[in-house]
Amino acid sequence: QAAKSARTVVIAGIPDGLLHDDVMTDILVIHFQMSKNNGGDVEEVTYPTMQKGVAYVTFEDQEVVESVLKKDEHRLEDKRFSRCYPLKVTRYCENVSSFIIYLVVFPL
Repeated sequence: QAAKSARTVVIAGIPDGLLHDDVMTDILVIHFQMSKNNGGDVEEVTYPTMQKGVAYVTFEDQEVVESVLKKDEHRLEDKRFSRCYPLKVTRYCENVSSFIIYLVVFPL
């Protein structure tokens, strides 16, 4: 089994404060398990994190990470949302800094 960091992606653009954190975590698990999103078995979701609107999704298999990253556009949808939310999905890196995540969420 690949190291946890190799099986993890960073998700930015999660709508903050719309739903309870547990509910949002469940929505993220469902989104990233769906085949239409190139997903697979989710081992763990870390949400909320130190950065608003950012989560970490760890998959059971590293191959799913590659598949998820290849999808052109991830759109978070749920009947409890008034609209879809585009998500930015990037590879997790051990030394990722808050600044890099900030740039993902708020590009210059």
